[in-house]
Amino acid sequence: MEADRDGNPQRVIVVLDTNALMMPAQFRIDLFSELQNLLGSYEPVVLEEVTRELEGISGGHGKDAGAARLGLEISRQCRNEPSGMEGDSVDERIAGYARKHRGFVVTNDRGLRNRLLGEGVPVISLKNQRKLGIIRR
Repeated sequence: MEADRDGNPQRVIVVLDTNALMMPAQFRIDLFSELQNLLGSYEPVVLEEVTRELEGISGGHGKDAGAARLGLEISRQCRNEPSGMEGDSVDERIAGYARKHRGFVVTNDRGLRNRLLGEGVPVISLKNQRKLGIIRR
């Protein structure tokens, strides 16, 4: 097992979805510090499909575009890779990747969250628009 960015081989895989990467701009939270507090050693992963979504949103104007641009900057501090999963939607690919790698998923997307929890994948979500928390079913 390769070491995480802090050199610890006992890391947890954490898949960040599009809205997770936009949270720092939208809710003024430090995503990496929050994850460190919750999990200790972790390896943040951003799928190429998520990067493409952020690129599409960032080309626009307004708050979402600005949040997506910051999300792209944050994603560069993560391990970026293709999902290697089949599926029509980015959500399906995120779910498949998280199941395969036994990881957590950070999302505020209610539909994705409910799907993941139904499949036994632990979810990290924003609580009270201030902190991240782990949700398990």
